[in-house]
Amino acid sequence: MTISNAERASDFLWDLWEKGEVAEGLPPELAPKTREEGYAIQFHLDGRSEKPLAGWKIAASNRAGQEHLGVDGPLAGRILAERVVKPGATVSLSHNRMRVCEPEFAFRLERDIPPRETPYSVEEVLNLVDALHLVLELPDSRFKDFATVGGPALIADNACAHDLVLGPPVAIEWRRLDLASHPVKAYVAGKYDREGSGANVLGDPRIALAWLINEVTGLGLTMRAKEFVTTGTSTVPLEIVEGDDVMADFGELGQIQVYIAA
Repeated sequence: MTISNAERASDFLWDLWEKGEVAEGLPPELAPKTREEGYAIQFHLDGRSEKPLAGWKIAASNRAGQEHLGVDGPLAGRILAERVVKPGATVSLSHNRMRVCEPEFAFRLERDIPPRETPYSVEEVLNLVDALHLVLELPDSRFKDFATVGGPALIADNACAHDLVLGPPVAIEWRRLDLASHPVKAYVAGKYDREGSGANVLGDPRIALAWLINEVTGLGLTMRAKEFVTTGTSTVPLEIVEGDDVMADFGELGQIQVYIAA
């Protein structure tokens, strides 16, 4: 894929995002055929924001998510600063067709992480992290039928990134905890609740963190200090509609809440 076509494809998707519209797919001449071509399109999100990149996300970090999106493995995407809100915020679904909310663990990077030939280990990446955060993600896609367009197109579509609720750094010493077995309970007030754990994301949020760092640096990109990595939903995604009150309880790590505009 030429740089020109990658930029045209990015412009096409960005225009949909800005207008809150969807398409059947990218025009055939712009559609990525490989993951690498998908990331080449996604790369052109850089510079569309006046602020530094806020962080990175993983989509499809468990089998249920992969089946939901019609892919066979996880995908990486960018989180733009303008799409991040504080806990307790009210978020609109007016331009969101996926309509789910996902409780996640997120890690903030303490220093830059450059590309290198050998993969980073889980232990290494944990030494490059300075904080754990609790997150609620409200993903979406710019494709009408996101489950049929395939992994490369979903990567181009920024791995279904949309809105994200980012909590403050966790106050307790989280490194002593086994995040894989750590329970998470999520509620849509007055309707239902769901239970999960860190094991739902590639077996362990720390493994998911290492996966994303290796995925991004493997593209020749440097991840920057203060960016965060959110690691995928720790429960089955919560179906939401206008007026819902969503809360996730991470036990001793804390709680995080978002209101859906009526």
